[in-house]
Amino acid sequence: MVYAVDFDGTLSMGEWPEVGPANTELIDYLIKRQRMGDKLILWTCRAGEPLDRAVEFCRDNGLIFDAVNDNLPETIIKYGSNSRKITCDVYLDDRAMHVDEYACSTEVDINRIENALLRYAEKIAMAG
Repeated sequence: MVYAVDFDGTLSMGEWPEVGPANTELIDYLIKRQRMGDKLILWTCRAGEPLDRAVEFCRDNGLIFDAVNDNLPETIIKYGSNSRKITCDVYLDDRAMHVDEYACSTEVDINRIENALLRYAEKIAMAG
């Protein structure tokens, strides 16, 4: 599987532009998945020096990515181009919502989104 993982609010629980504290449960889970053969992509809005600090922070916590803000090299070769849309099986992001868990609506139900995120965080913590 290929995991695309956000940094701020997902791997790092601090406030932008700082890094840390680390979400150690998620980091440990991702390291375990990578050892099992899964691929990891850091997928963040950070660029330049803030991105460098995020990558270093992850490396210091034992998490080394197969790609950073980019598709995996084998994906680029497979499709013959590098789409702006990242190709992965799982997105891990504090602002993500699975389409099956949210009915199409013109209104945003923040409580429902927060509850779904909490349920997902519990699943990740139990899986590790």
